[in-house]
Amino acid sequence: MYENDMKIIESAQNGNKEDMTKLIEDNNGLIWSIVRRFSGRGYDIEDIYQIGSIGFIKAIQRFDTSFAVRLSTYAVPYILGEIKRFIRDDGPIKVSRSIKELNMRITELQKEYFNKNGRDITLEEISKELKITKEEITMAIDSARPVDSIENAKYTDNKTDKTVSILEQISTGKDEQNEITNKIVVKNLINELDTKEKEIIMLRYYKQKTQMQVSKIMGITQVQVSRLERKILNNMRRKLSI
Repeated sequence: MYENDMKIIESAQNGNKEDMTKLIEDNNGLIWSIVRRFSGRGYDIEDIYQIGSIGFIKAIQRFDTSFAVRLSTYAVPYILGEIKRFIRDDGPIKVSRSIKELNMRITELQKEYFNKNGRDITLEEISKELKITKEEITMAIDSARPVDSIENAKYTDNKTDKTVSILEQISTGKDEQNEITNKIVVKNLINELDTKEKEIIMLRYYKQKTQMQVSKIMGITQVQVSRLERKILNNMRRKLSI
């Protein structure tokens, strides 16, 4: 299957339009997963999809089939880069007035609730108070945030007590920030791991568990956790360095 994929990629690179279309269709879900991050920001979602598809085509054209990395992982920064370039050239990310107003109402409610009750209001309580869905709340709050990058997926290093990102842990020393700007890249790499490897990464870097805690959860020794974690990060680092 993998060899067949490589043949299709090479064929598309050589100008076969049918194989290029097949690659786009096969990776349609990936393109849409990135495109949807920009929904509700003043742009036609179909236009953003077309821009993202251009980025994916550029990734195909520049992809080296000898790479030990999947095309989908390699393509993410190209898709994101093309969309962000379009938005940058077209002006600041647009947010509709209704979403802005909703975000302001939520912000005011959060402040009032905290001042009155001494704790943060929950999504359920906001939903009940403003009579809107949780999805609408999330969209309104997210509209005021910048697009996340993988540097923001941080955790505390148990050895140094320093706050670092998972990208720093698998950094190769190259300027990945100009090539890989979104945590979707890491997500794709994690999705390629087997069940045990994925559980270790999720527990260590997303649930901030110590190696000892992970060993107890998984029923293996701390030494085994350390060895597996080092192996996983080395493999991820190797894929990002290509």
